[in-house]
Amino acid sequence: MSGDPSDHARSTAVKQLKALGLSTYAARTFVALVSLGEGTAQDVSDVADVPRTRVYDAADELHDRGLVDVKQSSPKRYWAISTETAGRHFEQEYDHRVMVLTDALDQLASANHSTEQQGVWTVTGRDTVTERILDFISSADDEVVYMTAEELLTDEITECLSTASDREVSIRLAEMSQSVESRLEGNVPDAQLFESVWNWSDTPAGRLLMVDQEKTLVSVLVDGNGEHPPEPRDETAIWGAGQTNSLVIVLKALFTWQLDDDRGAANR
Repeated sequence: MSGDPSDHARSTAVKQLKALGLSTYAARTFVALVSLGEGTAQDVSDVADVPRTRVYDAADELHDRGLVDVKQSSPKRYWAISTETAGRHFEQEYDHRVMVLTDALDQLASANHSTEQQGVWTVTGRDTVTERILDFISSADDEVVYMTAEELLTDEITECLSTASDREVSIRLAEMSQSVESRLEGNVPDAQLFESVWNWSDTPAGRLLMVDQEKTLVSVLVDGNGEHPPEPRDETAIWGAGQTNSLVIVLKALFTWQLDDDRGAANR
């Protein structure tokens, strides 16, 4: 395998362009034109793995997507837009597709999707668990109770907690190290700290979340695949929603002895 960095860059660019919707030949043609600046079908075929006769169709595809301009000469010449413009083009197209997808899914979503959930649901992977936590915190109306291993308290979650606090949601966080607590105090100044029920160094516990006393999530750290270096561990979680959900009942009872006095004092 070639060690030429440009070979790796070309391969990476073609892979990402295909993921963004271009055909294989169109992706290879565009990458070739970026490296050439401009050229004929033969020029493209000489530097890319695209038969000359297929360059024309690929160039038409790119022209329709606004990625390539065509000079009506003999032979035709093709010019690729700048990499910066191409990046903006795909970013805008991607954002538009996400917006259209979200609107369509919102129309299809069940009215019961976020209310009562029978049983518990499994979530695997640290990034996916984080997405659930962000979604749950964002939906909070009254209270968020959150315990976490310090390495899992990301800036994204801290910002989400801060936004919830700005909506006058009560934020209750388990005590952590002084440095982390100082950071939280700066970002979520109204958060109330309580003593953690877990000794994080002696347990594989990951995170525990309760939102509005009716939506809960608990996770543990498990052997990972190296996607989050230097941390070797990944994460798996279970969650439940609804006043009669078994996981909600159990975790609500776990927190009651720690938090009820604080809630009563806050309401007096």
